Amino acid sequence: MPNKTIYVSDEDLPLFQRAQELAGGKLSTAISVALRRYVEMEEGRKEGYDEIIVQVGPGTGRKQRFSGVLLGEWGRTTGSRMEMFRVYRSRKDKYVLHVNRSPDWTDSLTSESDNWLEGLLSRGAWRSYLGLDDSSWGFVQGEATLEVVETIEMLRGKVPDEFYDLIADLAERPIVEDLDI
Repeated sequence: MPNKTIYVSDEDLPLFQRAQELAGGKLSTAISVALRRYVEMEEGRKEGYDEIIVQVGPGTGRKQRFSGVLLGEWGRTTGSRMEMFRVYRSRKDKYVLHVNRSPDWTDSLTSESDNWLEGLLSRGAWRSYLGLDDSSWGFVQGEATLEVVETIEMLRGKVPDEFYDLIADLAERPIVEDLDI
């Protein structure tokens, strides 16, 4: 295997030493991993893709990263929670669906009625909104999911129909259009 010499400034030496520690004592492993990631992200950026980082799981969950381009997003409220749908095209021509669901809120003032105004007016709940009476509230933690599908058609039924109609047309367009001008 050929040897390569890398010159490191004195101020960067602690960084290289820490990288070597994290890589199990092999600096070449740390450099190769970093360069591989750098090349992948830069090539993607030049092709029109962005680095996408999303949270997945309940609550704050964990983060997942990929290279893609946002085709669109769609928000809606259902009952006492909000849903945000985002669809990306990945660098490997797959489609990534990220759905973020807000916490499911409830309160003692309106939970007995499906109609918010009716719940507010019954039992004098308006007094709590004005700070004249006690109230209580709570929520069930929100969650986010990430799903990867091979074709845009596989998103049908997983996103609202109106949103699907919008992104199906966008999926066929090139990420970057080179103009010969």
